[in-house]
Amino acid sequence: MKQTLTTLRNSFPKGFVYILLLCFFSMSCEDVIDVKVPESQPKLVINASLNWFKGSDGKSQYIQLTLSAPYFNNSIPPATGATVTVTDSNNNIFTFTEEDNTGIYKTNNFIAVINGTYNLNILYKGELYTGTETLIPVSDIDYVEQKNNGGFSGEETEIKAYYQDPKNIENFYFFEFINTDTELLSLEVYDDEFNDGNEIFAFHSSEDLNTGNELIIRNYGVSKRFYNFMNILLQQSDDEAGDPFETQPASVRGNCINTTNPNNYPLGYFRASEVASFQYIVE
Repeated sequence: MKQTLTTLRNSFPKGFVYILLLCFFSMSCEDVIDVKVPESQPKLVINASLNWFKGSDGKSQYIQLTLSAPYFNNSIPPATGATVTVTDSNNNIFTFTEEDNTGIYKTNNFIAVINGTYNLNILYKGELYTGTETLIPVSDIDYVEQKNNGGFSGEETEIKAYYQDPKNIENFYFFEFINTDTELLSLEVYDDEFNDGNEIFAFHSSEDLNTGNELIIRNYGVSKRFYNFMNILLQQSDDEAGDPFETQPASVRGNCINTTNPNNYPLGYFRASEVASFQYIVE
């Protein structure tokens, strides 16, 4: 840069050089633009997943309520002060009590029944939100296979978690692969349309799996409606190279409704699942 400016001084009048320098520095400046994103009224976001892990009594459950927030917000506001209950098909009422204004509502007396029907009721700011779901059974994860030179690069670790699909029953599965060392989470959904009654597997591939890492694999039995709901979310997150819990290009409606004011519909989902869990140490 010094040699260039010297050449300019020798070739042109001093005033002309100053004008060139002024133009140069002016072009290097950047304007800060304040983008005003339209904001809508916050909606209730329902994260109500009742999970009965095999081998447990299933009594302890929680439901999380939050509010939708503007795109550039760094925090998610909790929905506090709601009245939350779940009623089963035997008219047992389970009251979920909020914990310290966190928007997390808990119960310790839930009764889990396979194929039992559960009705969610949330009273929030004078409006009633409801949802209905069946507690879906699930197959055990029988064993896991590992391949160390997978993927297009040949540097990914591939994991296959095998399970037996029940015959002559339409089944839908939601899988979580959790690397407890890196806290990375991968989600997948499957159906048995072309594998009814056969041994099938869930697939996970990552460059971030290292020898000795603990991988928690969970298989949730889910309804067809939840399968479709999550499938759309995962497709959107793949398109945006993000994660399904980030802001989505379009709102995906779940299975909960606002019976008081239908136009003020909630986001999120009410799900009830039996869960099979498998702990695997990467080789």
